[in-house]
Amino acid sequence: MRLRIDRETADERLERLNALVEAPDLWDDPPRAQSLMRKRQSLADVIEGYDGMLGSLADTIELLELAELENDESVIADAETALRDLLVETHKKEIEALLGGEADGNDAFLEILAGAGGTESCDWVLMLSRMYERWAGRRGYTCEIVSQSRDEEAGLKSISYKVVGDKAFGWLKTETGVHRLVRKSPFDSAARRHTSFGKVLVYPVADENTDIEINPSDLRVDTFRASGAGGQHVNKTDSAVRMTHLPTGIVVTSSEKSQHQNRAICMHALKSRLYNIELAKRSEEKRELHSRSGEAGWGNQIRSYVLQPYQMVKDLRTNFETSNTQAVLDGELDDMMSSVLATGMTGKSRAEASR
Repeated sequence: MRLRIDRETADERLERLNALVEAPDLWDDPPRAQSLMRKRQSLADVIEGYDGMLGSLADTIELLELAELENDESVIADAETALRDLLVETHKKEIEALLGGEADGNDAFLEILAGAGGTESCDWVLMLSRMYERWAGRRGYTCEIVSQSRDEEAGLKSISYKVVGDKAFGWLKTETGVHRLVRKSPFDSAARRHTSFGKVLVYPVADENTDIEINPSDLRVDTFRASGAGGQHVNKTDSAVRMTHLPTGIVVTSSEKSQHQNRAICMHALKSRLYNIELAKRSEEKRELHSRSGEAGWGNQIRSYVLQPYQMVKDLRTNFETSNTQAVLDGELDDMMSSVLATGMTGKSRAEASR
């Protein structure tokens, strides 16, 4: 666990956060203040838990040594039980320590895009969106839809969320990549098996402390009419916004009712994307998030969901698998996410994971 927590770096970060939260003008900006307080408390809890377990381990070992000297079987049994309990607690704290990165405590933007497979893949995007909404609900997070594009026949061509909750990015960063579904198609009259692909992108929501500057001349802003449910709710104005960052090719969209609101949302999302690229550079990753997950098709998948001819979900980076496919599709993802965090293979495809 000591390697996971990087204690020296954690102490330095805590000192910086302490200085920020002690500033006299902290609550002049309540959202920033709340974000700083949340990050500080989260990091302090990790450090306190680490120190507490070291103390418990030392005490238990000392007790065990004394009991062995006195040949006290009862105390020896109690000490061994305490060591086993400490091992379970250590595993839990280790996972928490894995979420101690610079942006892991941030909220997250989550995008799901249809890949190879046509309408099949659009339906798969709808299934994935339901899966992540349920996962977020289990953790007490909220999912705010930023934009979505419906397929003409069924499902979604794409959907984008802002996921709000403590360590949302830390958990969701494990999901970046291509997700493959194998099932008997509900759109095939012959009930043949089809393979569908969906691409998931996750990046941290940039907060007020993020030093990312965007040159207005680097932007192309397009407006368009947002698609809606029709009837009296149909959008009659070009209020939706598509913003393209020309140097990187990053495209973000928002389709709320107000064009002014959509521009603000797009700028925030773009800043967050660029922030994630900066984090990748700091970690010496060779490829940026918006391109590193590869094309949504064969050879680039990180996880397979097989519903026919047998039931299995398998993460191809860690070989973690389960036959309880319905539980996974209902949002029970923590064990699978933890397996990826433990190996540090977030954002890698099957091909990269095998190297």
